[in-house]
Amino acid sequence: MSTRKYRIDAERGRLVLDRLEIPFPRSRSGRIAAGTLLIGGGFLGFLPILGFWMVPAGLLVLSHDLSIVRRRRRRIAVWWRKRYPQVKRAG
Repeated sequence: MSTRKYRIDAERGRLVLDRLEIPFPRSRSGRIAAGTLLIGGGFLGFLPILGFWMVPAGLLVLSHDLSIVRRRRRRIAVWWRKRYPQVKRAG
């Protein structure tokens, strides 16, 4: 049983976060552009509508295609679980 609460369904072009499904581009260049735009919008999070939540969402989209982002994301996830083992996980 997998402990991941997210996955990328490339066939349907969706990012699945637990029960929430978010459409994203099927092409690699489209996903890279969408991830970059999400991160850029996240840096403008102090403005209305845009938010700082866009940075991790953009990194998650980019981690599908860029190995360096994927490795960094995985390192942070491992570090987080070691640092906060008492945090209950939904499941």
